[in-house]
Amino acid sequence: MAEQHSLGRLSRADAVVIVATGLLLILLVPVLFAKPREQAVRALCAANLAQIGKAMLMYAGDNDGVLPHAGGPSTVWGLTQSWMAADRRVAFSMSMDSEGGAASISANFYLLVKYVGVPPRLFVCKADRGTTEFKLSDLFLPTPRKLADLWDFGPPSEAMKHCSYTYHIPYRLYGLTTSRDPNLAVAADRSPWIMSPAANPSIWTNFRPDATGPGLGFPGTSDQGRTGNSISHGRDGQNVLFLDGRVRFEKRAYCGVEKDNIYTTSRDITGHGDVWGLRPPLGGACVPASNNDSVLVHDPDAFPSTVGPKSR
Repeated sequence: MAEQHSLGRLSRADAVVIVATGLLLILLVPVLFAKPREQAVRALCAANLAQIGKAMLMYAGDNDGVLPHAGGPSTVWGLTQSWMAADRRVAFSMSMDSEGGAASISANFYLLVKYVGVPPRLFVCKADRGTTEFKLSDLFLPTPRKLADLWDFGPPSEAMKHCSYTYHIPYRLYGLTTSRDPNLAVAADRSPWIMSPAANPSIWTNFRPDATGPGLGFPGTSDQGRTGNSISHGRDGQNVLFLDGRVRFEKRAYCGVEKDNIYTTSRDITGHGDVWGLRPPLGGACVPASNNDSVLVHDPDAFPSTVGPKSR
């Protein structure tokens, strides 16, 4: 009888272990399956960027080595004025001699839709919440249009919701050409410093590179370094397209030429990398500090009233 009683106690203990293990598995299953899903989405976003990179080089091949550049030589970053205009000058509010005007960042990407035939779905990363594919069927247009008739992914304040990626500032100084350093970052996931459909910008004072270097002082923590990453992938890092066509998932934003921070403007005009940099301003004042300074930005939902055409 004592032996049976002992076995009974053992069975109850086993039951407790089994129940506890089962509960633990229930809690862990979402985590265990989330990682493969995240990896799959991350890989799909990288594949999109790779296709965009190929299209950029095709576009450059037809335009004397110049990567997509909306507007004219003196156009600045702002809102595309007339995304359904009949010609480029009206679309970007340029003068008769194609000077001046403003164009969005997404308008540069849209040139690949217009002239290379890249489908709009490639500009959407599923990890970028709130961003959807641009579809003509969703618009109530007064006259029938084709994708090739347009100049941007919809009207101002809407276009940024149809493009998940940042682009190196192509306006004014240091335009993008195939002759630049092949390690220059030219596109990536959304910037942490600009409003997006998914979230508000990061708080600049929370950012400190977890790296060492001249003028940095003591390095920040891992969390402080992650603050400078794109929010698209949970701040784990960002997919980055380099000028030579490579796409890599970089765990920190300081991954450009000489570890330059791809989401900030460099404080060093000599061309050396700056892992910290300065938070980029919105609009025409946002320009690279040198030929090696990557400044990747996406459009905000609205610009300050002093920058280009107003949102409407």
